[in-house]
Amino acid sequence: MSTKEKIEQLKQKRAKALLGGGQDKIDKIHAKGKLTARERIQSLLDPGTFEEYDAFKLHRCYNFGMEKTKFFGDGIVTGYGKINGRGVYLYAQDFSVLAGSLSGTLAEKVCKVMDLGVKNGMPVIGLNDSGGARIQEGIEALAGYTEIFTRNVLSSGVVPQISGIFGPCAGGAVYSPALTDFIIQVKIQSYMFLTGPKVVKAVLNEDVTTEALGGAVMHTTKSGVTDYAAEDEMDAIQYIKDLMSYLPQNNMEDPPYVPTDDPITRKSAVLNEIIPDNPNAAYDMKKVITETADNGIFFEIKKNFAPNIIVGFARYGGRSIGIVANQPSYYAGVLDIDSSIKGARFVRFCDCFNIPVLTFVDVPGFLPGTTQEFGGVIRNGAKLLYAYAESTVPKVTVITRKSYGGAYCAMSSKHLRTDINYSWPTGEIAVMGSKGAVEVLHAKGAKAAENPRAFLAEKEAEYNEQFSNPYCAAERGYIDDVIEPSETRYRIINAFESIQGKRDTIPMKKHGNIPL
Repeated sequence: MSTKEKIEQLKQKRAKALLGGGQDKIDKIHAKGKLTARERIQSLLDPGTFEEYDAFKLHRCYNFGMEKTKFFGDGIVTGYGKINGRGVYLYAQDFSVLAGSLSGTLAEKVCKVMDLGVKNGMPVIGLNDSGGARIQEGIEALAGYTEIFTRNVLSSGVVPQISGIFGPCAGGAVYSPALTDFIIQVKIQSYMFLTGPKVVKAVLNEDVTTEALGGAVMHTTKSGVTDYAAEDEMDAIQYIKDLMSYLPQNNMEDPPYVPTDDPITRKSAVLNEIIPDNPNAAYDMKKVITETADNGIFFEIKKNFAPNIIVGFARYGGRSIGIVANQPSYYAGVLDIDSSIKGARFVRFCDCFNIPVLTFVDVPGFLPGTTQEFGGVIRNGAKLLYAYAESTVPKVTVITRKSYGGAYCAMSSKHLRTDINYSWPTGEIAVMGSKGAVEVLHAKGAKAAENPRAFLAEKEAEYNEQFSNPYCAAERGYIDDVIEPSETRYRIINAFESIQGKRDTIPMKKHGNIPL
């Protein structure tokens, strides 16, 4: 065969590989309003940057007549490319080939790009759309899944890992996304669960739809498994691109710096008036974030799960900052099981990847009740304490109003090795609210008083004067300064600049034992 013929043969094989399971299968995917694996990759990466690996790889299964069913690439597209000029490794399951089912060969392709990601210090992105394990391969498929899971774990905290769920993801397949840092799921067309509706019906006699059991809305509101429910595939792809802009390439680098034309010294008169005079009235903490962040841009994570706490990314003076904030407009910003887990996981991610953490505090305490206590609020609340205390990144805290009891401790207090702690003059730092405190402290006096209500009201006013302010904490150095709300942006940027060279350590150990 001549060189010319060999080149022509290559072109033919390449064309065949690009068709995956065939044009008829591609047409069926398009008919459902979905993109193919390659189209997703093209939409995600900068044009012309994709370098594909193992395009000609074939499975090695000869059971159940599988030797007669082979396609180049074997159900997954893997390789390297760039997003906004920054390198990533990625894989996209190809539903046109045997429903994207996982074989031993397919797993090898995934493991290759994951290994390359760690060796070269680049993020790994997985686009999932698969019918699950290839049953014909038996143990080979199970071994393949587990090899992937192991790499997910070993890659954790080394390079960012992002999972996009664009179709089915069920059974053991869900554990790879679950081990990654962020999950983006497309509404209606994607789902995640360990056991499907038929098994649930057979075992528990419960009727549930696929969407209700594992859809994007459920996972972003109830389970907290998914970080973002995308309206469609392009929305999911754009979310991944935007998320990547806040993250470093690996744990040895700093997040990207993005120059801003938003003046560092910009004041916000709105913040001087945002705290209601009524201490029980709500306000929107997201307004505080957008009023202080560069150009008012806040990239929220897990928006619809445990909305009593807010987490996400913003830039301050061009630098990427992770934000954790209580939300007074939802359950008064109280901490509970879900919000503690949500906050702790986000703080730990930021600490893994050198992203400074900014905390806005307005928290009345931990949510009481049997549901919380039976559900382990002690153990789960401890996760938030653990995450803040363990973290060594620069940390700045701003108390806007309430900061009571154990929740004061947990929300990045000075005692958890936070570097700079500010409070607005509206800050209330105490063991508990004034009403509850005086009822405990002056119970006997109230019983003896002619007018117990008036007596307690007088004592409550005294308590507020003495303790419901930030100055007791400032006297002891637990608050570094009491600042005017309108100047918050400048003080935050200045604080982070002053501690950007921070070097902190934890005692030598294999790893801690977080209360999981």
